[in-house]
Amino acid sequence: MQKFLAVALASCGLLALQVSAQYGSNAYRDRDGRYYDRDHRDYHEWNDREARAWHRYWQEQHRREIAWERAKERQRRDYWRWRHEHPDY
Repeated sequence: MQKFLAVALASCGLLALQVSAQYGSNAYRDRDGRYYDRDHRDYHEWNDREARAWHRYWQEQHRREIAWERAKERQRRDYWRWRHEHPDY
């Protein structure tokens, strides 16, 4: 019984961390598929245009592109900052 409680408690803790990371993030996805950028206080819809801008951002950084889902919080924040400076993409 103690092992079961320990596993259940650990699982709840990991679930809480995952939810916290998702919703405590600077740019999280809402149920409409948009990302909220807290630094600029606006929403961005992830579509083909945004995907092209993401690709262009990595080209300008002279680094290999990574998927948005795998990007770290700092990379996402840097991207949104760059995106606001380059609205034409």
